[in-house]
Amino acid sequence: MLKFAQARLSPPTFGQIASEAALATPASYFTEVIGEYRQRRDVLVDGLNTIDGVTCPKPKGAFYCVAQLPIDDSDKFCQWLLESFEHQGHTVMMAPATGFYAEPATGRKQVRMAYVLQQDKLRLAVECLREALLQYPGVKREVTAESARS
Repeated sequence: MLKFAQARLSPPTFGQIASEAALATPASYFTEVIGEYRQRRDVLVDGLNTIDGVTCPKPKGAFYCVAQLPIDDSDKFCQWLLESFEHQGHTVMMAPATGFYAEPATGRKQVRMAYVLQQDKLRLAVECLREALLQYPGVKREVTAESARS
């Protein structure tokens, strides 16, 4: 057990080799990657914020965002998306935010979405989510005086 514990204290050989190579990476690479992720973030977050009832703050240093949706339960909604929903042959895979909080009830209406896909795929994901929220039976629709009359 002692040998196993000592072996875990040192970085693996492959990690050391990769780290050494990373030191030689030009700064232009990082500038390009950061710019691309900012664009992806903006496509996703700005798109989400155009959907009625959805609120999504803009992350400043992550590759994912957490969006508040007008739904009853994010666990059920995420499962429904994968099992029962499709829009033009597509759906959206995201994580319910309940698993990211010490108190699961905090994330009950939130989902976590990573913006690791290309921008056109992120636009499609926003379109799919918009359509899903129109069809999902557990959407909490805001009742206004106008909608109450109709």
